[in-house]
Amino acid sequence: MINVPTALLQRKEKTWKLKKAIIKAKPILEESITRLYYNILPKCLKVADLGCSSGPNTLEVIYNIINIVYNTSSNLNLSSPDFQFYLNDLFESDFNTIFKSLPQFYKTLEGKKGNKIGPCFINATPGTFYKRLFPTSSMHFFHCSYSLHWLSQSPEELTIDGGGTVERDGIYLTSTSPIGMQKAYLGQFQRNLKAFLKSRSEELNLIEKETLKSFNIPNYDPSIEEVKEIIEEEGSFILHKVETIWMGWHGNMMNNEEGANGNKLDENMTGEFIAKYIRAVTEPLLKAHFGQRIMDELFLRFKDKAAQLLREIQILEFPNFIVSLIKNA
Repeated sequence: MINVPTALLQRKEKTWKLKKAIIKAKPILEESITRLYYNILPKCLKVADLGCSSGPNTLEVIYNIINIVYNTSSNLNLSSPDFQFYLNDLFESDFNTIFKSLPQFYKTLEGKKGNKIGPCFINATPGTFYKRLFPTSSMHFFHCSYSLHWLSQSPEELTIDGGGTVERDGIYLTSTSPIGMQKAYLGQFQRNLKAFLKSRSEELNLIEKETLKSFNIPNYDPSIEEVKEIIEEEGSFILHKVETIWMGWHGNMMNNEEGANGNKLDENMTGEFIAKYIRAVTEPLLKAHFGQRIMDELFLRFKDKAAQLLREIQILEFPNFIVSLIKNA
């Protein structure tokens, strides 16, 4: 029997679990990166690995992303972009261990891909990911594995400095911990995750802000009162009759939210139909300003928003005005 220090066994178990998680998540990573690259086609793909640690799995995700982009660009007959990776962890992390392994990583990459991939630059960005780490609208993709369960601090309600106002029965939260302790941990997690999401949303770069600000949709939906007022002021016609009819966003192809086969359509299917209908009307206008590259992603998000609205308010309708005018004698 060989005696192995407990700390070493724990590190090996953690490394194995992280490796297994990376393998399990790889199909989702591949789908996300492929879709992102296809829609953005960046000259330099900027990716951050948040909470990267300094173990043997640190560079595994980077290699996977490079490989996915390489295959995607090859399928599109495009040259590979440059890569800019940012490895993030707390200030106390041993980034030197990662940097010492980079020469071998680059050598392995070159041996497998040759000069068919763009230059790859790997930097360290120390700091807590519960705050801003990067400039506004500067990043394309964030990866975070086995990190978000670590809180920025213990809940203040449990600490002596915070008054210790909540009863606790140990140093670790379990299913049998007092309700107050569970609520304190949940509250801290909620605050942390909201801060994480807000920071990342400000750092992602799908559409340049200036490009977005310079676009206005040339569409106005008037109220019936506004229509009546304009007709009366212009004076050429007398308003004979006006009616308002309400139409569902999904149009006449959905009768009581049922498809042609009589089966009830769920929110995602209805949302997809709505997105296709809106895309047919608006895509030429949007494409002229933003380009083709973001169209698939834009209407995929629109579909998700429509499905979310359907879940919240069940039915989506808009008014249509039928106006009958008689020429003023």
